[in-house]
Formats: sequence, structure tokens, C-alpha cells
Amino acid sequence: MYQPSPFVIDPTGADRHAEYRALRARGPATPVDVLGLRVWAVTDPALLKTMLTGPDVSKDGRAHYPDFDRTTRTWPLALWIEVRSMLTAYGADHRRLRRMVAPAFGARRIARLKPIIRSMVEELIDELAEVPAGEVADLRERLAYPLPIAVVGHLMGVPQDQRDDFRQIVDRVFDSTLTPEEAQANAVRLFETTDRLIATKRADPGDDLTSFLIAARDEESDGAGFTDDELRDTLILMINAGYETTVNVIDQAVFALLTSPDQLKLVRAGQATWEDVVEETLRHEPAIKYLPLRFAVTDIELPDGRTIAAGEPVLAAYGAANRHPDWHGPDADTFDVTRRVKDHLAFGYGVHYCLGAPLARLEVAEALRALFARFPAMALAVPGDDLRPVPTLISNGHRELPVILRPAVIKGWAGG
Repeated sequence: MYQPSPFVIDPTGADRHAEYRALRARGPATPVDVLGLRVWAVTDPALLKTMLTGPDVSKDGRAHYPDFDRTTRTWPLALWIEVRSMLTAYGADHRRLRRMVAPAFGARRIARLKPIIRSMVEELIDELAEVPAGEVADLRERLAYPLPIAVVGHLMGVPQDQRDDFRQIVDRVFDSTLTPEEAQANAVRLFETTDRLIATKRADPGDDLTSFLIAARDEESDGAGFTDDELRDTLILMINAGYETTVNVIDQAVFALLTSPDQLKLVRAGQATWEDVVEETLRHEPAIKYLPLRFAVTDIELPDGRTIAAGEPVLAAYGAANRHPDWHGPDADTFDVTRRVKDHLAFGYGVHYCLGAPLARLEVAEALRALFARFPAMALAVPGDDLRPVPTLISNGHRELPVILRPAVIKGWAGG
């Protein structure tokens, strides 16, 4: 059967929506080029959910990807497949690792975090209120970034003097424009910084997830606990996932409401909730566009008769799947907070569904509620089309989100 040449995924993410449409037009799955690596991008939501829930697709490249060693030596996104954590585990190993982390994200613990998060949000909003009327504030820098950093720092017990290092490093983990050498240097720095956190918390443990996981590592003697690499890489996963993704959801939710004032009006009229806004943002502009990588454990026959051969890499195209017209109809590209079917794949699906999803939803809803209550006349400071995307094929946000929180008051002007 005819195999089209791979579609080249843009590493800068310059026009993701056109890319989604082009990929869907090539069938439920299609060969793509991701920074020189040939993989299968799956855009059909039904097929993607089937793959994410069955045993035929693995995240363990060491076990199921014949080119693992060569790829991890040369591919700029090697870190995404070579870490040893839930992110890259399969079968019993995945269940073991997830079992040790899951209690930290239980409903009761998240409920206890709500007043803490609300206080963090109010502090950031109070700081924004000090911006003079008419002046521009970058909400990505002043709200979308610092809130998840504060929450993750609190949850993980990251000392204040280590948080800036993690932010800079995590930003580069998601940057798909780095050279292999730059990406490798950043990975080394990430490992060193995480090892420093482990040493800090081992010497002075606290009531935080890092201390909890270290204790689980140090106290297990039957082989069921973490290895040293698994402990370090699990912390890397928690910090990366808890920070970068939430930044982008806050960013995209604010952008959507400021460019769709009719939708904001529905929320203010009580016809939709802030939680509805969060879910529609996750569907319409998921924080992760493409998640590398999974690997076929066996040959997978596609609906169009083609086959993903055992050992071939698979890219979950969450952004394209979330906007698939077979799932959300002909208006799938429209931001609609009253949308009846709110399903999406922004947090993954199946056994790898994100444990931190309830926490991320809580953070974004609290931020939106407080922001729009305090600044009801807020507006973008530039046309929406002028905003630049972050330079990555993985995450989905803007480099900056400039807004005018309050219009300037002109003395002597009475309106009318």
C-alpha cells in the first residue's frame, strides 16, 4: 500500500491549527518527522483511546523500541523517552511506580490544598493590582508562571532558592528548538538540580511529596520501592508536569476569554462556570499538543489498512484529536464554554492518565475566578494574532500574554 512521505512537524509550533488539519486529512494515523525521527502521529480520538487503553502500545522504549540506544544518543527530545518513571513505564513496572505516587494526589489532599492555592492566587492578584491603570502587564509572567511554581514548590517541598533553577531548566525541557548538545546539557543540569533537591530533603525532610518519596525509597527493602534513578526521575516528572502544563492552561484560558467576549459574558451571567471554562480550554487548546513517545508492542492494523509495525514509535497528537470533527462536530474549532460534550484528551487517557489533573483544574479555576473578578475591564494589550507561540512542538502557550488590567482614566472625561 502507498505510504506517504512523512509530514514534518514544525519544531517551533508556529501554526499548530493548520498542522492539526493537515494531519487529520492524512487519515487516523500518519507518518510524521519529529526532529528527524520517523514516527506515527495518531489524530483520530477513537483510535488513540484504543491505543492508550490496550497492551499493544508501550511507553517503555528500552523494552519495545529497537532503535532506543541510537535515538537517545542523537535525538534532541531523548530525555522524554530515557527517564525512568511512570512516564516511560509499562505493565507491572508502571503499576508499581504509580502506586507509590498516587496517594499524594488523593481527593482529601487536594481539598486541603484549596485554601493554600486560593491564598497564593490572592497574593498574586494583589501584586497585579499595583500595576498603574493603562499600563501593560504580562499575565504569563505575573500569574500563569508564578502560581504553578508556588503550588509545585509547596507540594514537592522545593526550597525558594531552588525554584528559579527548576523554572529555567523545565522551560528548556519543553523547547524543541534546542540542538542535541543543548538538550543534553540541559538534561545534565536537570539531573544535578534534582539530585540537589533530594540531598536537601534527605538531610531535612518535611511534610512534602519529595520527603515522602525519599522515605519510600529508603525504607523499602523488598525490591518494590524506587531505584535511585526512579526516585530522581519521578521527581522530575512531578515538577515538569505540575508546572509547565498548568502555566499553559492559565495562559490559554485567559486568552480565549479575552478574544471571545461572548463566552466571558456567559460565565458572568451564570450560564457557564469557571470549571466549564477550564474544561473547554483543555479541549480547545490542550497544554500538550504532542506527547513523545509510545512504541508498538505488536503490529497494529489501522482502519485504512496500513500497519504500524512492532517497534515503531507512536506520537499521541492530543491537540489534533481534541478538535476532531468526528468527536466534537463541525464546530470543533470553536471555543464554547456551554459545549455539551466536554470530553478531551488533555490529561491523557487510560493507565497513564495524569494523576495531577484535579490539582491543575483547581489551580486554573481559582486563578480565573479571582482574576476576572478583580479586573472586569481587562483586555489584551495587542491583537491576539500578534502573540507568538512558545517555540516547541510539545507544549501549547504564548511567549507572553500582555494585558491592560484597567483602562486609563482620563481626567475631565465624563463619557457619553
